[in-house]
Formats: sequence, C-alpha cells, structure tokens
Amino acid sequence: MTKIKICGLTKEQDIDTVNVAFPDYIGFVFAKSKRQIDQKKAKALKDRLNPSIKAVGVFVNEEIEKIIELCNRQVIDMIQLHGDESEDYIKRLKNYVSNKIIKAVRVKDLNDIKRALEFPSDYLLLDAYHEKEYGGTGKTFDWSVIPHINKPFFLAGGINSGNIVNAIERHKPYCIDISSGVETDGYKDPKKIMDIVAQVRGLNKSI
Repeated sequence: MTKIKICGLTKEQDIDTVNVAFPDYIGFVFAKSKRQIDQKKAKALKDRLNPSIKAVGVFVNEEIEKIIELCNRQVIDMIQLHGDESEDYIKRLKNYVSNKIIKAVRVKDLNDIKRALEFPSDYLLLDAYHEKEYGGTGKTFDWSVIPHINKPFFLAGGINSGNIVNAIERHKPYCIDISSGVETDGYKDPKKIMDIVAQVRGLNKSI
C-alpha cells in the first residue's frame, strides 16, 4: 500500500482540501522556497489539519534547536532533512526528539543512494539532483537507477498524474511525494490534489 504526501501547503484552502482528499502526509516547507512558511503560519495550519494526517516539516541545513522547538510544540509530526545534514546531525537530533526522520537524497546515480543508506534516518527520500537547488524543482531523475532498498523510501521529483502509476508499479516506494504536480500557476489546485490522492488509493486496491 503506497502512501501519498502532498508537500508545500501554505494556505487554509490547502488544508481544507487535504482534509477531504485525505493523503497520509502533508508537508510544511520551512526552508527558503516560494512555498516557505514560518512557525506561526504552520501552527495555524496544523491546528486546522485533520490530526490523522501527519505533518512533515521540511528543512535545509536548519539549526537543530529550531526543529526541536517545532517538534515539541507539535507543529510537525515528522522531520524531512533536505540539505547537507550529516550522520552526526541526525544522531544529535534523535537524542532530543522521537519524531521520525526522513533524509532526502538528490540522486545523480546509484552511488548517491548507496551512500544515503548509511544515514541513521528512518526513511530516505529520493529526489532529482540540481546543482543549485535542494529540491522542489519539479524535475524527475532516472528512476532506473533505484536499486532494491530495504529502508522505506519516499519518491519525489516531477511526479504527476501522468507518471505516478509507473512510479508506484515499477519501484513500489513507501510513499509518493508530490508538490508541483498538484499545482496550477504555482498554487495548489484542489481538483488535482483530490484526483491524485484518489488515483493512488484506486491503484492500491487494484494491486
């Protein structure tokens, strides 16, 4: 049963939509991005979110203290590290919080994935590599380099209604992570969110 995450929510309308569509996870981006929100905004959105949907905080090389605070205040349920965080960084974070940690990997080739398996994170997130961007580019990478992975992984990068079936059937990720694939003109599109969550749920029933 592949799960689905809708990332980069910024508005109350986005929350109202996912409360109906009911993905497994949503993402709040705290890193510098066009989808970036601050703690106050995230708290207001989290309070509006159905508590059965897990909120993931997305960070890039963030101060550990800020992540700990967001976890302790229950603004986020899980942590996604999308920068150059080291094994030691993750171990330190685990000393302070019990929240599950996702480590994002910008994939150029198989070796990037193999190196990432060394991280003490609970999950990996495989995303497209871009020299100047840490994520959210809306570009896919060569999925054929994905090996059999024992650790559960999120698959991200340019996924949309046109390629999501192939992504799930061929690579069987733990979770599909979508942001720009459910947007129109840079904003979350309620119909696209509803449609793609329904598509994943329907595919799970048919497998």
